[in-house]
Amino acid sequence: MATNLEFKAQYPSLESLYPRLTELNAGHRETINQIDTYFYVTQVKDPAISEVCKPRLKLREIGETGEGWLIYYERPNHNESRYSQYQLSEIANPSTLKALLTAALGVEVIVKKQREVWMFKNTRIHLDTVMDLGQFIELETVFQGQTEAEAIDEHQHVKNTLHLGTADPVAVSYSDLVMQKKS
Repeated sequence: MATNLEFKAQYPSLESLYPRLTELNAGHRETINQIDTYFYVTQVKDPAISEVCKPRLKLREIGETGEGWLIYYERPNHNESRYSQYQLSEIANPSTLKALLTAALGVEVIVKKQREVWMFKNTRIHLDTVMDLGQFIELETVFQGQTEAEAIDEHQHVKNTLHLGTADPVAVSYSDLVMQKKS
């Protein structure tokens, strides 16, 4: 599986990050609407994993393009930066796969968000406005063409430049936050 280093925080004003993104020399890639449908994962290949983190399976639909991605990931629920192991596959017909997975596994929760995607080297910077939850910033530093130490340094540089040390960290997935709000 691929690996990245992630950090997520609730952020009161995403607009206040724009000057820092400019200082970082991050490039704006796109602004998109996403619908993430999370399915129940009832069995995992390694029971020890579920002791450390909750495995998740989601179908991401990107509204404007009709594009779809099936994403499986394992990530511990920690406030600080944490490693995420993931696999993804582009889906040609997301509505058909969504119907199949809904019938086979059942839908756990749906998360809708608007996402601004910014890039700094191998770090994706997501400025997310999540329906019914608020505004968040999420960093994903992909381990690609660099050592683990270089990826960690890059990740920390982005966190420092964006002044995320004072942000309100979020340990869990948006899916968990939506479910907590509903209960």
